[in-house]
Amino acid sequence: MRRIGVLTSGGDAPGMNAAVMAVAKAARSYGMSLIGIKRGYNGTLCMGGGADDMIEMDLDTVLDIADQPGTYLRTARCLEFLKPEMQMRAANNIREMGIEGVVVIGGDGSYKGAQALCRLGIPCVGIPGTIDNDLAYTEMTLGYDTAVNSCIDDIRAIRATSRSHDRPAVVEVMGRHCGDIALKASAGTGAEICIVPEVQWSVTEVADRMSRLTAGGNPRLTVVVAEGAWDSMLPIDWRRILKDHGMRVHDDDPISTRFLTRVLRCLTGTEARTTILGYTQRGRQPSAYDSCFAFESGVLAVNLLRNGIGNQVIGVKDGRVFFMPIEDALKEKREFNLTLYNTINSL
Repeated sequence: MRRIGVLTSGGDAPGMNAAVMAVAKAARSYGMSLIGIKRGYNGTLCMGGGADDMIEMDLDTVLDIADQPGTYLRTARCLEFLKPEMQMRAANNIREMGIEGVVVIGGDGSYKGAQALCRLGIPCVGIPGTIDNDLAYTEMTLGYDTAVNSCIDDIRAIRATSRSHDRPAVVEVMGRHCGDIALKASAGTGAEICIVPEVQWSVTEVADRMSRLTAGGNPRLTVVVAEGAWDSMLPIDWRRILKDHGMRVHDDDPISTRFLTRVLRCLTGTEARTTILGYTQRGRQPSAYDSCFAFESGVLAVNLLRNGIGNQVIGVKDGRVFFMPIEDALKEKREFNLTLYNTINSL
């Protein structure tokens, strides 16, 4: 191949820029030119007007962004790309740019887009860029290690002030459908309670455990909640609990971590406080692990395309990068670490 493209799609993840840098360095070493496709699959459709959608990437510029968080190429959702006619348009645009293969950095939705391009004759190789760690075929996704380390740093700081005031903390971390960040952040900080989407849970059970821990001499306990944990919460009339304790509540107020904390305060008599870590988990400089994984993945992706091998995704197993067909990777079922979860919530 003489020219390849690279895009970042879905939620931004620490290490995406490092992966782009590795792709650029490998492409240069093989005499390939590299086109950066802006704003995910929107760029393949030239939805930004065309002038800034696909750009020739200069190696000197890419080297400067390698350690930066976020993604230099930008990222965005592209619902238009779900339409077969738009996928065909994207493939034609890619061919018109002389691009013979594409490196796609993103999660499962990005991989499905890569599948579509492969079916239309555009070889693609995927790199798992998502902080959620929700791709079953790989032990770790790019950005996950940084996100966990970010949460651990923040939770340690929160636990320090919890000790100072002898009051519990309820901390929300990212993870809509996958509780891996919450799980490892809990294990890494000694948090006493972990709540995830994969396991059903009850507000009253959490409150009972908080009360027992407080009565046992641990008033500064930490509850770590994955943002998508509400899907697995057993029904409870939490509005009634708040009203019974004289608190104002509206019938259309959605359940959230802040409301969970208010209910726990009513049920336990503690002064629990809420912290939502939010996008700090995405916007950190990549960890050493993620930077190394990005480098190896980027180089391997270019080598695969150089050898005419597409329709593949890259992952890590037993500490080593490997590749496998996209179809097989997306079929694998994720297995939650229930043993670690039970250990955290029982000690």
